[in-house]
Amino acid sequence: MTGRVFMVLLLGMIASAALTQWLSVGERTRAFERYRDFHAMERAEQLVITADALATASRPTYLRMAERSTIKLEPRTGAPAAIGAATPFSTTLQQRLPKGVQVLPLAGRPPECGHPRQRSIFAPSQWGGACEAMGVTLRDGARLKLSILPPPEGPPTSLSEFLTLLPFLLCVGVLAYLVTRMAVRPLKLLAKAAKDLGNDINHAPVALSGAAEIRQASAAFNAMQARIRQHIMQRTQMLAAITHDLQTPLTRLRLRLEKVQDEELQQRLIDDLSAMQQMVREGLDLARSMDTSETMQALDLDSLLDSVCSDASDSGQPVQLRGRANMALMGRPLDMRRCLVNLIDNAVKYGHYANVAVERIAGAARVVIRDGGPGIARDQMAHVFEPFYRIESSRSRESGGTGLGLTIARNIAEQHGATVALDNHPDGGLEVTLILPESYGSRL
Repeated sequence: MTGRVFMVLLLGMIASAALTQWLSVGERTRAFERYRDFHAMERAEQLVITADALATASRPTYLRMAERSTIKLEPRTGAPAAIGAATPFSTTLQQRLPKGVQVLPLAGRPPECGHPRQRSIFAPSQWGGACEAMGVTLRDGARLKLSILPPPEGPPTSLSEFLTLLPFLLCVGVLAYLVTRMAVRPLKLLAKAAKDLGNDINHAPVALSGAAEIRQASAAFNAMQARIRQHIMQRTQMLAAITHDLQTPLTRLRLRLEKVQDEELQQRLIDDLSAMQQMVREGLDLARSMDTSETMQALDLDSLLDSVCSDASDSGQPVQLRGRANMALMGRPLDMRRCLVNLIDNAVKYGHYANVAVERIAGAARVVIRDGGPGIARDQMAHVFEPFYRIESSRSRESGGTGLGLTIARNIAEQHGATVALDNHPDGGLEVTLILPESYGSRL
């Protein structure tokens, strides 16, 4: 957008300056043509009156001495030339000459009238002033030819004259850049605030500064942020309250099931109740994953991964860790631990083991968790992140799960500016890739 606004302003200013220059040069050219016509009229009148007043014997000498390159008065010999239509110049000149002197425009224009002049992007290439030939008959019957020709051209435009435009173009470019920066900078700040809002709903509001329209947009953005924060808080509190309140009746039911005499029926009821308690606990975890009230702090990613994988191995899960990121990131410790635990537990539960590899790439940390399961069909990869979504092959009592593990992990990752992606490994198994971008981490 910055480039577009800059180019529009720059081209607009240059076009406006070029139009102004074209109008100015055109008006100056027309003024010069009018002045030249006035001067030519005065000169032609003087030549004709003086030639009429001189004696016939002295007239040729005077004509040779008075000959100019642009206004010529010379004897006319040969057959009478064809008479053309009256022109403003010939009509005005006839009115200014004494009685008995006759001026008639000739049919053909002088060849010099059609010669192209020095071409310019602003000035016309043809002379627009008076350029014609007239027949003059003096009072003694002498016939003369009066030619009004274009003035000589000026010297061609040199490179130095074009270089004088560089300061103007430079000033226009600087002005366009400053205006573009003033116009786009508040939008960039607002876009950055929107990005920060997506990563942290409790991010500080946008400062109200700048033009009235920018302050109004910033105030509306801050109001939107406050409403979103309030809605999320209300939803989280409602979900947490529901899941918390369900714990008490479920516990009472479990105690009462201990009195059931039929052991087979008792075990089935206890399994169903355990599944319900697991759903309540994960629902509470889902509500907590939307809560961003925990303070952000610097975390050693390698230490966090080592702790999570060691705990999983101590609990009997086949988990291996290799690689180092040598990276510290800003995050919420409990949330990041819950994200990694969910991803590893999901790999062990459905893929029998979890091989965790971490490395640093282009200023970001990449954590890859691979399992030995059958993988996931391409058309279902986008759905496994949806709450309570479970693949048909995992809907058994042995596998367990409620379909909230990946949802919770992705919520936490997105709050930390990270991304979670799934892919089937060519050699079998599912790969879960967690990438923490550079803006949220730094090298230790």
